[in-house]
Amino acid sequence: MPEIAIVLVEPMYEGNVGFCARVMKNFGFSRLVLVNPCPLGSEARARASHARDVLENAVHATLAEVRRESSLVVATTGEVSKSVCTPTRMPYYEPAELRGMVKDVEGTVSILFGRENWGLSNTEIRESDIICTIPASQAYPILNLSHAVGIVCYELAGLPRGTYRLASPVEMASLLSHIDAFLDEIEHPDFKRENTMTLIRRILGRTQLTSREVSTIHGLLRRTEWHIRHHDQPEGESDHDPC
Repeated sequence: MPEIAIVLVEPMYEGNVGFCARVMKNFGFSRLVLVNPCPLGSEARARASHARDVLENAVHATLAEVRRESSLVVATTGEVSKSVCTPTRMPYYEPAELRGMVKDVEGTVSILFGRENWGLSNTEIRESDIICTIPASQAYPILNLSHAVGIVCYELAGLPRGTYRLASPVEMASLLSHIDAFLDEIEHPDFKRENTMTLIRRILGRTQLTSREVSTIHGLLRRTEWHIRHHDQPEGESDHDPC
């Protein structure tokens, strides 16, 4: 079963942090991670009510640390892209869809919630694996932070235990780095690089690769690189032909 971590990125109001702790405990979650939060005091404790333990045990971390320790990172946003030509905020999924995407993950699934005034930045979203949005009314689509946390926690409550282990964050980072180097190998245009890597991260994020699958992709990339570098040499004449 995945360990769900609710990550509040630079929350501005301590009352909201307390309410988030409370609604997390309502649905059985306890891992709260705070990234550069506002000062927390008596109001946060009061709003947490009987979930003060969740608040008091909250982990303070940087986003880089969150990514490094997560098997999967989900970014929540109320603003989504409408075209595949702008991939930063798409494809996006509703919380109910998210349940099926993370249920078999072994490791930590970190769900990022942004600042109350402007949410998560494009960079923070771009570096996440999956995008989640709550289908709210277009007349007023932006939810209170704790309400958004509550909806996502409700949909993820009672997840069944996973049956296999996904590739680790280190393995996924290595694969993305290999793909980035492969783009150099095939002379992929620099001006397309950022969008291309964002799209690849999205694809791999929702595919949920196992370690064996990551190893296979590495092997295919290495063999392709070998053939690119030895395209004028008949196969079999080299001392090294990768598997």
